Amino acid sequence: MNRSKIVAVITGAIALLLGIAYLVLVQLLDFRGEMLPAPVDLSEVDRSQASLVQPVLSSSNFSPQAKA
Repeated sequence: MNRSKIVAVITGAIALLLGIAYLVLVQLLDFRGEMLPAPVDLSEVDRSQASLVQPVLSSSNFSPQAKA
């Protein structure tokens, strides 16, 4: 077997291993369950989480304008 055929076989084997590893990774990530989007506004967040967010939003340090 000449050198180019050996390189082709090794490259093919590496490609197959990467493909199988990718499929296994996708299956593992798929087993985690349904993906739920993050809540968009505070009305969708339960009260325990909203109490943590509210002081940050009403902080006096928050300024929508950039300081010059």
